[in-house]
Amino acid sequence: MASGTIKSLRDRGFGFISPDNGGPRDELFFHLSSVVGTSFDMLQEGQRVTFDQEPDPRDSSRSRAVRVRIEGDGAED
Repeated sequence: MASGTIKSLRDRGFGFISPDNGGPRDELFFHLSSVVGTSFDMLQEGQRVTFDQEPDPRDSSRSRAVRVRIEGDGAED
């Protein structure tokens, strides 16, 4: 699992994560359906999260974040 910080959230149910190992152009898209262990509404910009990455089905040259959870949340899938 990778870790990072929520950079922005949109009311339409998606957001972007800045991974710890990435540069400013390496933001990862995530959808509310990818959030595990809490609800999308409980997430906040600047919050630390862990996540996995997979190819984005809309653009195979980019990755997206999946299985997004608040850092330190020990809940299992």
